[in-house]
Amino acid sequence: MTAGVSTACLFPKPVEESLYDLTVNGVSCVEIFINTHCELKKSFAHGMANILKRFDAKCVSVHPFTSEMEQLFFFSDYERRMTDALEYYKYYFRFMNMTGAEIFVLHGGKSVRSKELFCERYSRLYRVGKENGVTVALENVSRCQSGSSAFVREVAGMLGDEFAFVLDTKQAIRAGEDPYSFLRAAGSRTAHVHISDSGELGDCLPVGKGRFDFRKFFGKLYELNPDCNVILELYRNNFGPISELIRSYNVINKMLQPFGREK
Repeated sequence: MTAGVSTACLFPKPVEESLYDLTVNGVSCVEIFINTHCELKKSFAHGMANILKRFDAKCVSVHPFTSEMEQLFFFSDYERRMTDALEYYKYYFRFMNMTGAEIFVLHGGKSVRSKELFCERYSRLYRVGKENGVTVALENVSRCQSGSSAFVREVAGMLGDEFAFVLDTKQAIRAGEDPYSFLRAAGSRTAHVHISDSGELGDCLPVGKGRFDFRKFFGKLYELNPDCNVILELYRNNFGPISELIRSYNVINKMLQPFGREK
């Protein structure tokens, strides 16, 4: 398992500056959050790839700025919009190919009229992703249907091998669920994790500020998928100087070493 940090932690700092700040401080694995269309241009992706190369870092995943549009793009009854959206998301996949990322984070729909429709639309996007060398993975988000572990379990069963999952621990807590319920629902198809500490002070805390049992969680995650990425994802108002963010990353990195992470 590999520890990393999302550039979203430093939002609204421009993403290239966020990437630089993380990598210059020793973060060797990142998730890149694309914030606007111009950041999908080839020239911009090339610049991001150069930063990664300069600091011997890797990008394992990409999060789109269009997440809030996915209900409209993929899960409405207007077929032509779905066709256009599939073409647009190829810009993300091209960016991923240029930066080496393999996991694409999808929120999915907020209100899809049937699980059959959800699976049909997700499968189409998943296949386009595979054709372009990436894996489209559904994330549990409390305001979306994916915020329910029962929903994740059911669609995972319906989709079979055409399914991958991103577990966000804070989003599980916000939905009133135990993060482990999502691990049980998705099983070995849990490909990626957004992690933070949680406790009396909130559900999105730096490591050590809450009561989350990271070692227990990592042990279970390792049993399901030892190749899983574990990405620290905090909001900017949840930590102070960047040194606090880097400290949390280093703690996670150290905790993952007994689980076979490459040193």
